[in-house]
Amino acid sequence: MGNEELTYHVPVLLMPSVDGMNIRPDGTYVDVTFGGGGHSREILSRLGDGGQLLGFDQDEDAEQNIVDNPHFTFVRSNFRYLHNFLRYHDIEEVDSILADLGVSSHHFDDSERGFSFRFDGALDMRMNKRAGDTAADIINTYNEERLADLFYLYGELKNSRKLASVIVKARAGQKITTIGEFLEVIKPLFGREREKKELAKVFQALRIEVNQEMEALKEMLYAATEALKPGGRLVVITYHSLEDRMVKNIMRTGNVEGKMEKDFFGNVQTPFRLVNNKVIVPDDAEIERNPRSRSAKLRIAEKK
Repeated sequence: MGNEELTYHVPVLLMPSVDGMNIRPDGTYVDVTFGGGGHSREILSRLGDGGQLLGFDQDEDAEQNIVDNPHFTFVRSNFRYLHNFLRYHDIEEVDSILADLGVSSHHFDDSERGFSFRFDGALDMRMNKRAGDTAADIINTYNEERLADLFYLYGELKNSRKLASVIVKARAGQKITTIGEFLEVIKPLFGREREKKELAKVFQALRIEVNQEMEALKEMLYAATEALKPGGRLVVITYHSLEDRMVKNIMRTGNVEGKMEKDFFGNVQTPFRLVNNKVIVPDDAEIERNPRSRSAKLRIAEKK
């Protein structure tokens, strides 16, 4: 097993998240972010007769990690189609759904995928290599206002307008197709001391747009709310404020906008009960073992 394969297999908050699923040996479970299969393997180790687990992943690389287990079914699809595939597999309700929303080390370490500014390579960033626009398509075709909006909304970059303006000027002379070319254009906008943090935000914003991550997350959260049995658990690991806000909102209010609807007595109408009022975060030992876990937050809610 190569080093790269090992990094793909380091699951974040493994025990707290799988414990939070409240697994019964004969239950039906979904891991909507299969990836390296780390969480799925732990779930499967707790299943017995009658137990089943569906693992979703749209990335063909994840198929190399498929678990040979009679209780496991792999679904090669974006988790936004959770509802459709549960119906396809004749599953009406499930006992628990797990989502680890982080991008795996495997993706950041593969220079061909274009997720990291540490390597030169094609500006791609697609989780599903078979479909959709690449980061280069977006950089070269979005108008200045649309580019500024995406850097501001998804990267929370204060200089988003300047960034968009510089990109549009540069691409007028020559199409930007590689990470190296892109960095040449944008690096002068960032001071040396904050360069890495700011570049990470730029790449995050592009990745979110390329993969329509916010729309997909919204669809998955509503589908999960519908699919869970009463007493079923929604267990989600988030890594940045945009997705965390959405998850927190659905768990507290039943919608991703966080609009509170109250009954006659002033009680908030929500399909969930929070299992952990305070987010669960990795301890120092886990962060040292796996620096990727540093920004992870675990939220757990139970369907009423």
